[in-house]
Amino acid sequence: MRRAADGTAYALQGHREAPLVVLIHGLGLTHAVWEHMIPALAPQFCVLTYDMLGHGQTRSQAQPDLSALAAQLARLMDELGRTQAALVGFSLGGMIARRFAQDYPARTTALAILHSPHRRTDAAQAAIVARVVQAQGQGPSSTVEAALQRWFTDDFRAQNPAMMDKVRGWVLGNNPATYPDYYRILATGIDEIVAPNPPISCPTLVVTGDEDYGNGPEMTFAIAAEIAGAQTLILPGLRHMALMQDPALTNTPLLAFLTKVLHV
Repeated sequence: MRRAADGTAYALQGHREAPLVVLIHGLGLTHAVWEHMIPALAPQFCVLTYDMLGHGQTRSQAQPDLSALAAQLARLMDELGRTQAALVGFSLGGMIARRFAQDYPARTTALAILHSPHRRTDAAQAAIVARVVQAQGQGPSSTVEAALQRWFTDDFRAQNPAMMDKVRGWVLGNNPATYPDYYRILATGIDEIVAPNPPISCPTLVVTGDEDYGNGPEMTFAIAAEIAGAQTLILPGLRHMALMQDPALTNTPLLAFLTKVLHV
């Protein structure tokens, strides 16, 4: 990993002169969540991964919000001399990607929004706010086991204990003092990116799994309905972490989408 001037830990892979594709990880994770996607994209693109504020090897920021997380990426692109990028955002990363597309529309060439929320039902909103409170009082360890159940199917969890240990380790590696600040963005930041005005206009692909109960197909369709021409894809038999449980099922359509819209 390299270190940007503001302390952001990042890595560049693939063809440096090719179109830039930025992969933005989700809450409690690190750039390492993309380990199965980078080999699919790097032969055709310049792939940027990084640890968002308060995650992995990047320090936190006081009172973070979606705009601060989008600005972190803008600074990193400036430092790398890249004016534009296609953004692939997972979960909270998908919220950051939409915030970036609203704050920096001329810099956004395409969006792929993976397993990311739209407005929740009252019950679902109450549940995620309760998890924020739980994390604030007891730290990441209090929420990680339930998260693994939401993220991977039951059979896959049982058959892949090493992967569960890896993902569990990423979550438990978060600073208990700052982790709830970012969890709160996931829980309460959605209102500022729904019904964007002016609307997002770049080519967009919105993806989720049909068993992703927190970011399900109804949310995918709602996100796509707000972006003209957006495509949707529902992955069968998968939950939140489809990009790790069945990488090819995510990578193949994503590569096809990016190749088409970026004219590679």
